[in-house]
Amino acid sequence: MPAYTVGTIEEILEDSHKVVQIENRSIGVYNVKGTYYAIHNYCPHQGAEICQGLVCGTTLPSEVHQYSFGRQGEIVRCPWHGWEFDIKTGKSLFSDKVRIRSYPVVVENGQISVVLGG
Repeated sequence: MPAYTVGTIEEILEDSHKVVQIENRSIGVYNVKGTYYAIHNYCPHQGAEICQGLVCGTTLPSEVHQYSFGRQGEIVRCPWHGWEFDIKTGKSLFSDKVRIRSYPVVVENGQISVVLGG
């Protein structure tokens, strides 16, 4: 499977991301707490560029009448309709059947590469 160099660790700092074009695909490469992830820049709902959305956290399971917030920097929210996805896996937060395609990322000698599967 081909790996495409998309930048360096100096370019995509912690809690930031970069959108790149690989083989006519728009892909967002995210640095979440020092680990790199890549997702397709396309919301499955109505095709918005998901990587233009807010990177945030979400509510966590908690006791009745209490709210716990966590996973800051791990969630991207669609800029059109607010659908939320896990940057690490591409899975939606609201349904096991909805997801964004994710791609493996390799970091070697300070170079960040995205691996496209067949």
